[in-house]
Amino acid sequence: MNPMLLPMIAVILAGGATALQAPTNARLMTAVGSPVNAAFVSFAVGTAALGILAMFLQARPDIAAARNLPWYAWVGGLYGAVFVVAAAWGVPRLGVALTITLMVAGQLLIGLILDHFGAFGMPAHPINWGRMAGVALVICGVVMVRKF
Repeated sequence: MNPMLLPMIAVILAGGATALQAPTNARLMTAVGSPVNAAFVSFAVGTAALGILAMFLQARPDIAAARNLPWYAWVGGLYGAVFVVAAAWGVPRLGVALTITLMVAGQLLIGLILDHFGAFGMPAHPINWGRMAGVALVICGVVMVRKF
């Protein structure tokens, strides 16, 4: 079996969960009054689920290693908060498909730049015509989802 297959399936399923998260949080927003409140509830439920999973897996953090991390290693949750608030706010205005397509386009554009420079200690993957064409096709998809 191809060793890339399982991670690829897991990431595809996670992407599907992201698509489900946007309308779920948009619906929650109507009950709790704002996209920020919806994100707060969403993160509280996610935090509880992760806490239970960590206890089940008996995952113990390496506190010494954590203390030595650079500042940017601690702000991933902020990016997630922006994503969840934007999705909850955007879905009622733009629809699920356009919101998710725009988010994927933004992820790909930033991902291409981060890959090119090997940002945050990740391996560098230089920008080339094929990678740019892939992002351009997604942007064309955004236009098609918006127009049709």
